[in-house]
Amino acid sequence: VAAYILQKLGTMTAMNLQKLVYYCQAWTLVWDEKPLFKEAIEAWANGPVVRELFVFHKGMFQISALTIGNPDLLNDEQKETIDAVLDYYGDKSAQWLIDLTHMEEPWKRARSGLPISVRGNKEIPLDDMAEYYSSL
Repeated sequence: VAAYILQKLGTMTAMNLQKLVYYCQAWTLVWDEKPLFKEAIEAWANGPVVRELFVFHKGMFQISALTIGNPDLLNDEQKETIDAVLDYYGDKSAQWLIDLTHMEEPWKRARSGLPISVRGNKEIPLDDMAEYYSSL
């Protein structure tokens, strides 16, 4: 998914990529009624993060390509959903996306009891994401 996003939008910050991957998963749960990918999403201080993706871009501010992932493995339905997400969220700044996730229930619930700046890695349940985004 991340490789496809970079293929479509080009170079972006690691923060942007992580938040776009999150929203792709969230809206796929709503529109396609199944997960887009199997990796967990964790509620970190700066918003949702896929740890496995973070491992590949750790220390990088800008990302132009990944050595993991194959966009050709996505089917047409998945690409259509990702494209719709990118049409809406793709031009937003990293800070805008972080602020948005901080206002939304899935991240807030997973961070329950943690001050905003404290590190945390509790998983954001897919059910919470599907329930919240389907109500919008």
